[in-house]
Amino acid sequence: MALTRANLKVISTFSVGVDHLALDEIKKRGIRVGYTPGVLTDATAELAVSLLLTTSRRLPEAIEEWRLEHVEPIVDVRLRTLAEHCRHRGAGAHRWEQAVDSLPLGQAIARRLKSFGVQRFLYTGRQPRPQEAAEFQAEFVPIAQLAAESDFIVVACSLTPDTRGLCNKDFFQKMKNTAVFINISRGDVVNQDDLYQALTSGQIAAAGLDVTTPEPLPPSHPLLTLKNCVILPHIGSATYKTRNTMSLLAANNLLAGLRGEPMPSELKL
Repeated sequence: MALTRANLKVISTFSVGVDHLALDEIKKRGIRVGYTPGVLTDATAELAVSLLLTTSRRLPEAIEEWRLEHVEPIVDVRLRTLAEHCRHRGAGAHRWEQAVDSLPLGQAIARRLKSFGVQRFLYTGRQPRPQEAAEFQAEFVPIAQLAAESDFIVVACSLTPDTRGLCNKDFFQKMKNTAVFINISRGDVVNQDDLYQALTSGQIAAAGLDVTTPEPLPPSHPLLTLKNCVILPHIGSATYKTRNTMSLLAANNLLAGLRGEPMPSELKL
């Protein structure tokens, strides 16, 4: 059987994130890349808020224990600080501290949470974004301050060498023991062993994860044993409208690339 080497010209990925692509090699080979930014923002923001409320109000425990009438007090989202980590996308705090992305996803999350009466928004990242932050009077702060002052932290950053393992033991030790940690970015942004220790020791109150490493987690993973850790199967974009829009965009990117035309959404390498 004879084998031939394929002459790859175009990659169209059904995602906003491109951390699964060998970008240096792709650039070296002159391969064009299409992706699907922008169309996931609303669906992912809705999921972030849903996960935050589910985790802070301990809904899985309530569903499990309602017949026993043994549900413990819950965390109130009003008058808190929200923090969001936003390198490329973002981080912030709300007193209730909650985290919000400095780019469109973070803004979309903040808009939804503002209606809950959040009094203070913090964010961090590579640089301040005063125009985006003005709508929420969000404060740009160092990541250590964000961790220490936030009641809720929502991680919405891209996975890069700088953000890999960013949320680790040192980060969790700076958080309030009443704080809730939410990750909707990428699993590798979090050191999951350190998160487990923070949750079991009472260093932080609870965590909600839409992303993990690996996906899905094996049934024996320690995080799955914790009542104060809500884990979803990476469903941030999982609405019919969003997935249909992503499908069309990915297909049109591919077709345009094969024709040698400008893609609707091409990653600039």
